[in-house]
Amino acid sequence: MPHSVSPEAPPVEDSILPDAPPNPLFEDASSENGSDDSAEIATDVPARPQKSNVTLKPEDLFMTDDEDDEEFPMPSAPSGEGKVDRSSPPTMPIPLAPSAKYTDPEVMLAFYQRLFPFRPLFQWLNHSMKPSNDFAHREFAFTLANEAYLRYLSFPSSDLLRKDVLRLNPARFEIGPVYSTNPRDRKTLRKASTFKPIAKELVFDIDLTDYDEIRTCCDKANICHKCWNFVTMAVKVVDAALREDFGFEHILWVYSGRRGAHAWISDKKAREMDDNKRRALAGYLEVIKGGSQSGKKVNVKRPLHPHLVRSLDILKDHFQKDILEDQDPWATPEKTEHLLQLLPDKGLNDALRKKWDSAPGRSSSSKWADIDSLAKAGVSRTLDSKALLEAKKDIILEYTYPRLDVEVSKKLIHLLKSPFVIHPKTGRVCVPIDTEKLERFDPLGVPTVTELLGEIDEWDALKGKEEEGDGEVKKLQDYEKTSLKPYVEYFKSYVADLLRDERGVKRERDEGDAMEF
Repeated sequence: MPHSVSPEAPPVEDSILPDAPPNPLFEDASSENGSDDSAEIATDVPARPQKSNVTLKPEDLFMTDDEDDEEFPMPSAPSGEGKVDRSSPPTMPIPLAPSAKYTDPEVMLAFYQRLFPFRPLFQWLNHSMKPSNDFAHREFAFTLANEAYLRYLSFPSSDLLRKDVLRLNPARFEIGPVYSTNPRDRKTLRKASTFKPIAKELVFDIDLTDYDEIRTCCDKANICHKCWNFVTMAVKVVDAALREDFGFEHILWVYSGRRGAHAWISDKKAREMDDNKRRALAGYLEVIKGGSQSGKKVNVKRPLHPHLVRSLDILKDHFQKDILEDQDPWATPEKTEHLLQLLPDKGLNDALRKKWDSAPGRSSSSKWADIDSLAKAGVSRTLDSKALLEAKKDIILEYTYPRLDVEVSKKLIHLLKSPFVIHPKTGRVCVPIDTEKLERFDPLGVPTVTELLGEIDEWDALKGKEEEGDGEVKKLQDYEKTSLKPYVEYFKSYVADLLRDERGVKRERDEGDAMEF
């Protein structure tokens, strides 16, 4: 039987949504800035959207229906004739058209109803099983199907987040900081200065468009397995630095759904960092500087910092295979000239240029080997071998070291796309990346929302046949019937480790308070 969704309620178009209870008109709806992988900070008073005939009352934001204890409830009996219930999977199946696409509202609604892991997401952001202000004062931002952008939403529990997501059916949603008070109440405060961000995960953003000047296989939003290796290299280097140099333990890497990855660091000491500390840490990891028109982009002090020594050790094998062989970065005369500009000796450069001009089809691997062979042949009497070695290390860093969008990391108030939402351009789920299996992660093999819903249909059809044959079938949650299962289970294990450590931190703090007189 085809997967089904609840009968559609009247579409929420350009409705004015409520903000804080005393201020029923929501004024912060604006269109997204067009970024594919992270949400930019919207202005506090964006243009007011055009009103429609749909009227929403403030109390409509939070439905009060009791919900099944299961994270993804199974269909229940109708609660009333003609009533639309989006809080649980449908009772009256509505087949999707065979040509349904992942951008169709009914597809998104079915995904949220049946597959999105709301409860683990709540536990991750709440840092506890029991509701707290870590979640209740957290900002969420919804991007609706009509591109209205709703900021400063907040929810006391996972159930209420889920109900509002099912009611508004956003194309995606972002996660912001924890504020000093409920974001919905910000306009009721006497002093605006009392409303401020106080905590948020430390985040990092890797986007392959930042590699366009050195990747030769693809450009812009396009990716392939060859250029995904740039992301693999970046994850290895950044993850090692965060763990070994700063002692962070709870680092979640998430595929952006298209051409990059995001890191969320959930350690308590990371969440409580102010903007100055975040800026300093981002600066620590920033090595590649300068735009596409600049010359040398790596200018580091000698002797190299231990972080860079470790990074070179991680990256050297990738440089030979993923850069020289797969990317062939110096295949054109223009790119070859850039390589020569990075070398320190004019005599060596002249000899290399002469050799390469006589063999225009020479591979980048051969050109890299030529540097050492001509240097040893003594083509330049002024060559400083130490300077040449340092220049070669800088070249390796320029072509392999992470190119981070550091602005994402510097401020508490920056919003970032939630894990497990659907990327609007590809339909792929923003799934966690298991760093233990990093080399095997395939961004082009991540399931799309329509594939997942199809997998549920296939499983349910098989289950029906087994039931007809009196076979015993174990009751499963819908995500367990799909290829999303390993990603959800990995996320749950990550959250369980985080909660275990959070309980330990709280216990130590309570014991310390008990010792004070």
